[in-house]
Amino acid sequence: DLSVLIRGENGTGKEHVALAVHKAGARAERPFVAVDCGSIPRELAASEFFGHVKGAFTGAADNKTGVFHEAEGGTLFLDEVGNLPYEVQVLLLRALQERRYRPVGGRRETVCDVRIVAATNENIEKAIAEGRFREDLYHRLNEFTIEVPPLRECPDDILPLAEFFLEQSCGELNKSVSGFSAEAGKLLRSYGWPGNVRELKNTVRKAVLLTGSGVIEAMDLDMNVA
Repeated sequence: DLSVLIRGENGTGKEHVALAVHKAGARAERPFVAVDCGSIPRELAASEFFGHVKGAFTGAADNKTGVFHEAEGGTLFLDEVGNLPYEVQVLLLRALQERRYRPVGGRRETVCDVRIVAATNENIEKAIAEGRFREDLYHRLNEFTIEVPPLRECPDDILPLAEFFLEQSCGELNKSVSGFSAEAGKLLRSYGWPGNVRELKNTVRKAVLLTGSGVIEAMDLDMNVA
């Protein structure tokens, strides 16, 4: 039940790590609910997390449950938690500390049993120093840290991942590509992958679509390599 903070660059697969953590624990049979903290409008964030009662604000035509309710008994994954507005950080901290929350406009508090896994690509320590992220919330989220390295630091993983994405793409796109040429493999390993695993997946998927069958050559990867 420790809160886990997953740190890594964009595209490294932090949500996949979060899901693996969830599936490996005692809450595996309960919900796994993912929230992109960067896409929630500031004015709706409290409602998104904790829900609201009818008439709580303009447009609240009905009662609505939040993601804390949806994740009850399971795991709530807060992706890019560093993007949360400061005032929402205060509400989140209280909910985590007291294990209870109050829907927007509600009078009664609800007890919650949710395990938090958060992820960020931001330098949280810098954000704390600049007053953009609460240090007490950071310590609450950071009971255990997992660092996900960028793909450029894991060259031995590149070809196995590429083969996996190739097989996956062939099934999804109904293609019959059998593999990569030696030159294509060399290019995949030597590239820096600034977009990490996400960029690799998109590159392989596009190459499978354009090649259709046979072997993917270096030119089929359509990579802008200086």
